[in-house]
Amino acid sequence: MNTSAIKTKILMVDDKPANLLALERLLKDLPVELYKATSGNDALILTLHHDFALALLDIQMPEMDGYELAELLRQEEKTARMPFIFISAIYTDHINIFKGYEKGAFSYICKPFEPEILLNKVKLFVDMYQQEQVLRLRTEELMHINCELEAFTYAVSHDLRAPLRAIDGFSQMLEEDCGQALDAPCRDYLARIFRAVQRMDALISDLLSLSRVTRADINIGAVDLAALASDIVEELRERMPDREVEVVIQQPLPASGDARLLRIVLENLLNNAWKFTTGTDSPRVEIGQLDKDAAVYYVRDNGVGFDMAYADKLFNAFQRLHSDKRFPGNGIGLATVQRVIHKHGGQIWGEGKPGHGAVFYFTLRQ
Repeated sequence: MNTSAIKTKILMVDDKPANLLALERLLKDLPVELYKATSGNDALILTLHHDFALALLDIQMPEMDGYELAELLRQEEKTARMPFIFISAIYTDHINIFKGYEKGAFSYICKPFEPEILLNKVKLFVDMYQQEQVLRLRTEELMHINCELEAFTYAVSHDLRAPLRAIDGFSQMLEEDCGQALDAPCRDYLARIFRAVQRMDALISDLLSLSRVTRADINIGAVDLAALASDIVEELRERMPDREVEVVIQQPLPASGDARLLRIVLENLLNNAWKFTTGTDSPRVEIGQLDKDAAVYYVRDNGVGFDMAYADKLFNAFQRLHSDKRFPGNGIGLATVQRVIHKHGGQIWGEGKPGHGAVFYFTLRQ
């Protein structure tokens, strides 16, 4: 992005036109727009209509001096972070200089001064402002692109459901009306169609869930992760009564976050732990907290684990580290988990070893 295309404005405030003219001549070669005010009130009016990268303030002015102007600028949300430099030929003692910094000045220049000193300081603030604007524009652009992608994902996932239901419905009609007339290979083909429809429907559901999580508002409150985990484990036991899994849940597990979204995190992590301990002797799942002060939570299992060489792929959508035939899934769960954790200002990472289980750690904003 070309920083020269970004308009950079500088405000100069001095009750003496000659001083303003001198500043204008000094800064005329910089890629900036210069705005002049001969009083504090005029300066405040200008800040209502313009965003300034920097203000150069005289101190001794009638009605409102530079200190008073600086104090008012710091009180307004729009100008609270605007950098300014005091320039004075009279208030040059240490007490006044200290007072200037107390008012929030980024620099204090006493007259007479070398022109290069002020010029270099102004250049520094101009460069900082332009870099901030570049970052802001890029952030806005990325947010816009992300919103478009999320809307596209949601629309496509939603619209795919209609033809999928048609395929499923006509396949069922075909089986009911013509199933007896079909030979074994044809019935096998029909069964494959049913399975493919089910996989596609599950994939669309996961995509919609991922899209909803990304767009969801977040409501922060006190959450008992131990209670959420207990509910989810009970549901898993009811769904799969033939599985005997030892579950250890540390008590208590207090957290701060959105209860609905954090339930999605634990559902995905516990579902994975349940799934990847299939076939493991004495399967065990543990949910706890490493350090109460650091608030690092974890879900650990003693299942198949994974190779840490592929750890960077764990949270990418559609990435799978295990065979779909042995451990079915769409590779969306951990991507969803990561988005929820990031919405909470936290981090998530995993550690594992083939044949020795896996553990997923996550943090939440304190």
